[in-house]
Amino acid sequence: MRIWCFDCFIDDVDEEGRLKQSAMDNNNDEDVEFDLDEREVGGVLNSEDEMLATEEEEEDIAELEQLWSFEIHSQRLVLQGESSNATAAAGAVGEDCKMEEADHDSYHKRAKVYSALACSDAGNSGSSVERSVSFGVDSSSSSRTDADMFCQNFILNYSRKDGKKDEGDDNGSSESEDFEVHIDLTDDLLHMVFSFLNHVDLCRSAMVCRQWRVASSHEEFWKVLNFENMRISVEQFEDMCLRYPNATEVNVYGTPAVNALAMKAATTLRNLEVLTVGKGHISENFFQALGECNMLRSVTVNDAILGNGAQEIHLSHDRLRELKITKCRVMRLSIRCPQLRSLSLKRSNMSQAMLNCPLLQLLDIASCHKLLDAAIRSAAISCPRLESLDVSNCSCVSDETLREIAQACAGLHILNASYCPNISLESVHLPMLTVLKLHSCEGITSASMTWIANSPALEVLELDNCNLLTSVVLHLSRLQSISLVHCRKFTELNLQSVMLSSITVSNCPALRRITITSNSLRRLALQKQENLTTLVLQCQSLQEVDLSDCESLSNAVCEIFSDDGGCPMLKSLILDNCESLTEVRFCNSSLASLSLVGCRAVTSLELKCPRIEQICLDGCDHLETAFFQPVALRSLNLGICPKLSVLNIEAPYMVSLELKGCGVLSEASIICPLLTSLDASFCGQLRDDCLSATTASCPLIESLVLMSCPSIGSDGLSSLNGLPNLTVLDLSYTFLMNLEPVFKSCIRLKVLKLQACKYLTDTSLEPLYKEGALPALEELDLSYGTLCQTAIDDLLACCTHLTHLSVNGCVNMHDLDWGSTNVQLFDYFGLNSSSDNTQEQAETANRLLQNLNCVGCPNIRKVLIPPAARFYHLSTLNLSLSVNLKEVDLACSNLVLLNLSNCCSLEVLKLGCPRLASLFLQSCNMDEAGVEAAISGCCSLETLDLRFCPKISSVSMARFRAVCPSLKRVFSSPNLAD
Repeated sequence: MRIWCFDCFIDDVDEEGRLKQSAMDNNNDEDVEFDLDEREVGGVLNSEDEMLATEEEEEDIAELEQLWSFEIHSQRLVLQGESSNATAAAGAVGEDCKMEEADHDSYHKRAKVYSALACSDAGNSGSSVERSVSFGVDSSSSSRTDADMFCQNFILNYSRKDGKKDEGDDNGSSESEDFEVHIDLTDDLLHMVFSFLNHVDLCRSAMVCRQWRVASSHEEFWKVLNFENMRISVEQFEDMCLRYPNATEVNVYGTPAVNALAMKAATTLRNLEVLTVGKGHISENFFQALGECNMLRSVTVNDAILGNGAQEIHLSHDRLRELKITKCRVMRLSIRCPQLRSLSLKRSNMSQAMLNCPLLQLLDIASCHKLLDAAIRSAAISCPRLESLDVSNCSCVSDETLREIAQACAGLHILNASYCPNISLESVHLPMLTVLKLHSCEGITSASMTWIANSPALEVLELDNCNLLTSVVLHLSRLQSISLVHCRKFTELNLQSVMLSSITVSNCPALRRITITSNSLRRLALQKQENLTTLVLQCQSLQEVDLSDCESLSNAVCEIFSDDGGCPMLKSLILDNCESLTEVRFCNSSLASLSLVGCRAVTSLELKCPRIEQICLDGCDHLETAFFQPVALRSLNLGICPKLSVLNIEAPYMVSLELKGCGVLSEASIICPLLTSLDASFCGQLRDDCLSATTASCPLIESLVLMSCPSIGSDGLSSLNGLPNLTVLDLSYTFLMNLEPVFKSCIRLKVLKLQACKYLTDTSLEPLYKEGALPALEELDLSYGTLCQTAIDDLLACCTHLTHLSVNGCVNMHDLDWGSTNVQLFDYFGLNSSSDNTQEQAETANRLLQNLNCVGCPNIRKVLIPPAARFYHLSTLNLSLSVNLKEVDLACSNLVLLNLSNCCSLEVLKLGCPRLASLFLQSCNMDEAGVEAAISGCCSLETLDLRFCPKISSVSMARFRAVCPSLKRVFSSPNLAD
């Protein structure tokens, strides 16, 4: 008796060359024998150098083939223990090759698995030639099957790569033991693992060893025989049926001999319960043979020709409960199944179906275009217990047929009459109907709703693409779902149902009025109803409403969603692109999210929603007044409302407010006790009194941005003393002349930005470096200012606590020379060298500066920072766009990044920066020797940018890498001159 490997049945492999899987005899010792002839065994193939093999190598190949053939047909294949010693002499072929302790323990019988290809000795030459074994497949195939590997492993267990016996090493172990894999599993555990495998993998597992073969052939794994779209012969299928006579489910769909296999399954497997056939010719004898399968419960015939296609097919079975004959070609069907519950004839082209199925509950004859109205009526009324009927795409169905079906099948619950153009449901009474589908029924009109209303149990109603339907008025207490999509003439929807939970209305361009009453509706989506003007809702459980692109909705919609409206549980409201809204006012105690994206006509917004946490106003370009009293917002961005002039916010939980760009904002009342960040940049009309009121009501502000607020003066800045936690203050682009209020009020300030403050004088910053103002200051930005060189030098000398300093674009910034020989260091820094505490001052002069930015300073010609300058923490120095810079000499032990890009006058570069990692020299005129000398002392340099440097050629990159081995990335222009 045979079990066939599933690889034999796959379409993409030629059946003539496939393996006939291991013949398993029923003898007691459970030996495994391979029923292979010389044609099926591909033998041992040479490697890529086969054409160049010597005569001695060819003799070795023949010798190995002889050994293989003898072992397959004559010897017992024992998969256990250590590899036996194989002899290279030709006379040893006839001797038994036995392995130690072959019968010791069946749980430990394993074959040695090798990861390499089979190799044979090359005779006396001593060279090894790679071989491959073709096992039941064409030798030209590029992929090897599991059977190939099994056979190669067998050869390797009895031969050596070097042609010698496996005599072991000094320790008494074999050299091949490094490739051995031993896996010991109990039967129960192995059974559990195999339960997750499909049949193909089970067949492959059966080739591993005796224990796995026994475990994989367990009957429990083979109760379902699925051969769908496999190339299996009748002989192979018969062997499988004899091997597993208790199989309960068979699928032979798409097999070459589908009719013969189906007949064999019906006549051989007495416990068969489920049978699937199709994609071929099915004879009438098959249906007669089904009567002998007493245990059969389900039959599926798909995409087949029944009989000769022009004869009547009879099917009679006393226990069959489910039958599917779909996409089949047949003239007439006669079915007598007294226990049948479900019958599907979908897309079959028979002209008549005679049913004798008194217990039938589900009948599907969808898309049976040749069935006439009378035939459909006859088939349906013969099933008095029918509960579900699908006659979709049966264009012959009429109202008269539906009326008779309704009378004969009083218990009908589900009716699908979609794409039936001749029905209007006139006088059709279906009191038990729960699901009604009427897609694309051209005869359905508003008058049909009267007859639909006579189905009090109706739960699901689908009316998509009913083009003549103009209105739907239904009061059905059990209605749960309704769908109205692409109803072009539909104008009014009026629904009353306490159980209504789902409404789908889309692409109904004529819809103007919607009235809904429901206690179960939680979500309502009415997108793109361009003409919708009236919306009346009484939905006590409604939580989400989406009215996007309802362009005709007026301001009256706000009353519906207020506390006095009909949606007391509303949490989310989307009114995107409702362009007719001008004034939005909501007073709702449950609303948590509101979206008004694209409502460009809205000029006034008033929210009294104490639970609202999210609001989106993108595109509300014309908003002028906004009142948020009270709201639960935590953050709000009104910078997208450039016309906002009046703002009133009462938000007890708000921590971030952005008003950036509200250029006409003149009145602002901000009561946010937890506010920590306020960005009012470019609010040109914001005055001192507004700032004072804000600081009084928001005492926890930590970051305040007043960039380009020219109306803010000393009075407003004096009110900052009410902000004890203020650490970031941005006064850039203002007209301030006196910073005294800032120095007195902001004791904890860490970041001060004064970009482009043109009216600040040289003495404006004297409190910083003379009086010790702002002791916590770490970052100072004086970019594009008018401060003189002396003021900048004093800042650098005395404000040693600064970590970030930016003087970008300062035209008064001259040389940064801290190594002048004619000026004492401490005199240069403004310190008194004759004082007794000179030593103490020198020790405290260590700077904390980490980042120094001098971008675009045209008057800097020289930068000299010696070790005595004490810039021990400087890590970033940016001098880019300093077009007149000629000399840079740095000795900064912690400098990591130096940017000298576009310093086109640079000639001298000296670097004593052992930790420098990135150096940018774009568009510099330095020559190769200068760059080489500069980077020679930078042992940590990884990135060097030399793009657009005219004096450096691309061939010099190798020299730079040799000088600085740590370099990882060197950027250069491809068209540099040599």
